[in-house]
Amino acid sequence: MNQTNPIYQPSAKILTKYAQVLVNFALGQTEGIQPGEVVQCAVPDVAKPIFLPLQSAILKAGGHPIMKLLPTGTDKEFFELANQDQLTFMPRKYLKARANLIDHSIAMIADPYPQELESIDPKKIIESRDAKKAYRDWLTDKESQGKFTWTVGLWGVEAKAKIAGLTLNEYWQQIIQACFLDHADPIEKWRQVNTLQDSIRQRLNQLQIESLHVTGRGVDLKIGLGADRIWKGGANRNIPSFELFTSPNFRKTEGWIEFNQPVYKYGNLIQGVRLEFKAGKVIKATAQTGQSVLDSMLKSKNANQLGEFSLTDNRLSHITHFMAETLYDENMGGPEGNMHVAIGMAYRECYLGNQSLLKKRDWQRLGFNDSPEHTDLITTHPRTVNATLTTGKNLVLYRDGRFCI
Repeated sequence: MNQTNPIYQPSAKILTKYAQVLVNFALGQTEGIQPGEVVQCAVPDVAKPIFLPLQSAILKAGGHPIMKLLPTGTDKEFFELANQDQLTFMPRKYLKARANLIDHSIAMIADPYPQELESIDPKKIIESRDAKKAYRDWLTDKESQGKFTWTVGLWGVEAKAKIAGLTLNEYWQQIIQACFLDHADPIEKWRQVNTLQDSIRQRLNQLQIESLHVTGRGVDLKIGLGADRIWKGGANRNIPSFELFTSPNFRKTEGWIEFNQPVYKYGNLIQGVRLEFKAGKVIKATAQTGQSVLDSMLKSKNANQLGEFSLTDNRLSHITHFMAETLYDENMGGPEGNMHVAIGMAYRECYLGNQSLLKKRDWQRLGFNDSPEHTDLITTHPRTVNATLTTGKNLVLYRDGRFCI
């Protein structure tokens, strides 16, 4: 009798390690959660096997778990049936209370229907998202005060594995290796990686970079960083995270860039993107696939300006294959490393000073972009990044897939 092969699922031991990395390392700025802190944990139903390990890790650390099991496959019906009032409904009091309550957030990505929303007008999805921007702003402000941390992890699904050209087992092996879950003590391994990233980041932040010039295959782009910028990134927050990033001055981007990696956004595939910038704004945007989605994204407030510039050193990343998921693809290694920029929202943590002292007008003056959009666009083409320092000195910052400093 023929038997169907069971769908691959990581062992209980691997899932326990995964949960421990997310709770005891990624949150709390690599220190983990503290007793008495409240952790919101959102898990799609297809990732249910990680639900109890996460709850267990939070409880053992002395935290208070707020666990949410999210039904997948319901978004299409919502956007098909929702009227204008329903699309833009914002439960303000409820979300404000939740933002005040939680100290940390864990979100698992598990997308069994990657193109579920391809028949939906992207304007409706973006409009619904924009209506809830205040909630994200409340959490961003809380994060700026050092009172909130978050992390994101990936759950492997058949659909994404198929897009990536992998079996589900192979797809999961990429996750396991990238997160060091095959090590006896993944957290210790992450601390070692974090130490190396810290050393590169410290050297970057000592340089006092005025601007960057990226040249190579498919790119000739100048990016002004502006005053009081620092580089961030490393092994906390997103798991995995091998990138180092900063938020440029949105007014000072000139040139053009092509992206050779596809992006799945709002249930649609976008690939073959080319952007042209003048005086900080996108003046021309084309996509081989997903042009209407790209156009809709860029129409969001300030989404036609950059919020992030990022580089991944190929000596750090253990991701060796395209994964059809931005969380991993923006951290992919390989011979030429990885570069991505994000249109839309900047990261306020890239400000050198005390974030809590700045008002909205100060962020605007410093060139930190404010937008409900934040979409990462990725290239693994060969490139060289030259830096001009505030002293006028020029140096090669990044070449052959790694930092040169």
